[in-house]
Parts: sequence; structure tokens; C-alpha cells
Amino acid sequence: MFLIERYIMVETRRLVMTIIGFLIFIFASYSTQRYLTDAANGTLALQSVMAIVFYKILIALEMLLPVGLYVSVAVALGQLYNDSEITAALASGISPVRVYKAIMYLAIPLGILVTLLSMYARPWAYAQIFQLKQQSQSELDVSHLQAKKFNLNNSGRMILSDKIDRHSQRLSDVVIYSATGSNTFLFRAHSIQVTNPAAASPAVILHAGTAYQLDHKGTEDHAQSYNSFNLHPKPIKQSTELKSKSASMAELSLSPDPADKAELQWRESRGISAILMALLAIPLSRTRPRQGRFATLLPLAVLFVLIFYAGNISRSLVAGEIIPIFPGVWTVPLMMLLVFIALIAQPASLLQKFRR
Repeated sequence: MFLIERYIMVETRRLVMTIIGFLIFIFASYSTQRYLTDAANGTLALQSVMAIVFYKILIALEMLLPVGLYVSVAVALGQLYNDSEITAALASGISPVRVYKAIMYLAIPLGILVTLLSMYARPWAYAQIFQLKQQSQSELDVSHLQAKKFNLNNSGRMILSDKIDRHSQRLSDVVIYSATGSNTFLFRAHSIQVTNPAAASPAVILHAGTAYQLDHKGTEDHAQSYNSFNLHPKPIKQSTELKSKSASMAELSLSPDPADKAELQWRESRGISAILMALLAIPLSRTRPRQGRFATLLPLAVLFVLIFYAGNISRSLVAGEIIPIFPGVWTVPLMMLLVFIALIAQPASLLQKFRR
């Protein structure tokens, strides 16, 4: 490796590590605060918080790594242009191809890592998060329930208990609320004994209370008093979107569902998109002397926002069968490639300088 490539790589790599570390710290802090709030509200077990934050970071790396490289390339090359170092290097006869080559030495390994994260680590992390949430959000897991608080889960079921005996799995002075599309169910009980806290098949016995069934149309309301009542709440179901995100590559490739096809294309395109983002940052990072290395950050930020939202929109359009499967999600990487070619195919383009 020649001196110019090594120099550009060192400048860029240092920024990559700093920016990615900073982004991970910010994301981890936000996620921890969010899930600690859920734990305080009784909707998530406290012992699950750090595990879920770890899985969330693993999922987010698919986006944080390309963003870190994209910004680092723009800032590092912007500084070199501002200090006229690249201008001097080109004036001395060094080909612009070597600048692209130096960035590619960083972008290709990172693109491969992003591809592996997207294809294998991300679905595994989603599956682990669902499993943890299913276990900890079960309202029958008394280890995380809070007395005299409204304990909610994602299915909309609420449980309120005046006293909780975690050792005997018993709740006193309890109200359970749940709703479906057409009915609302309300159970009041002097006490509840948890007989099976398993998230897949929860079961309780309600003692001395009243059960209410309220018809949303107002014609079939019922009330029933009981001394002992066996209740089997429905377990938390995995959403269709989460099921698609946690599916393996083999499952997605065999599925005829357009949403699964969109998810498959999304995973396959992440690494290529990361490399193309880094390449786009090179021509966009050019600045005039003394203009400042941050002068190009605004157009770079606008371009990133366009790429980010265009990718999400294309995935939704493919999943909704609004646009065809091919090119589908690959439309955005193809457009990025065309923009990159247009940026370098100018009168003072890379190819013309290379031929001199």
C-alpha cells in the first residue's frame, strides 16, 4: 500500500472509530432510558433491560456503521481539501483513483460486516428481543409487577393489584382489564393465584370476584359472580412485521409473501448501500481552500436523509405490492450508483484525470 492511501486511511479510520463509538453511546443511552421507564412502569422485567439494549445496539449497527463511515469520509477528506493536501497530491501527478482506492480499503470490509449483521445478527437479535419481551411482559410474571400501579403489556391487557406476594405467586385485590375488537373484559377478584406463569400458556385462578363482559355495541353485556374462576389469558403474539424481521434468510427466500421478499432484499442490499454511501461522500467532500472541512456537511446530510427515507419507503412499497419485486428495494442502491457515476463523469472527472 502506497503512502497516500495509508495516510487517507489513517485519517478516516480514526474518525470512523470516534463517530461510531459516539453514535453507539448515544443510542445505548436512549435505549436504556426508554426500557428503564418500561421497567419502572411494570411493563418490562428489570433484568431484561440490559439484554434488550444489547440486542438493540446489535440491530442498530446495521445503520450506525455506514453512517459513521459516511460522515468520517466527508469530514476527513474535507479537511484534506481544506488544507490543500489533496490538491497538492493531484498536482504532483498522483491519480485521483488512489483516493477512491484508499476509501474502498475501508468501505469493502465494513460493507461485508454490515451484510453479515443484516443477514444473520439482526434477525437473531429480533428473535431474542421478542422472546425476552414475551417472558417479561406476561402479566402473570409477578417478578416485575408493581403493586398499586397499572401494569400494561403490548397486547393492551392491564392488571392492577393492591398487594403482591412474589414468593407465593399471589395477588390481592385485583382488577384485570383486556379488550378485543368487539368486547371488553373486566375481572375483579379478592385474590389471584398464579398457577402457570409461562408466557406460552399462562393460567390463573381468581377467587371471590365478578367477571364483566361488555359488548362494544351495547347489546350483549354480561356480569357473573364467582367463588373460583380459572382464567387462561391469551399469550402475546409476535407481530407480522417482527416475524418477518426475525425470520432466517432461508425462510425469507422460500416465502411468497411480498413483505418477506422486501425484507430479504433489504438485508441483501445493506452492504452494497454502505459502500456506495462511502463512495458518494468522496466527490461531495470537495471544498475550496479555507472553506472549512464542515462546509459540505449540509448537502451530505440532505443526501443521507434522502437515502434513508427512500430505502424505507421502497421496502414498504414492495411489501404492499405497490411496486414490483424487481428491482424493488434495489431501486435505491441503483439510483445511488447512477448519482455517483454522474458526480465523477464531469469535465474534470476521475476518468479524464486518470488518462492524463
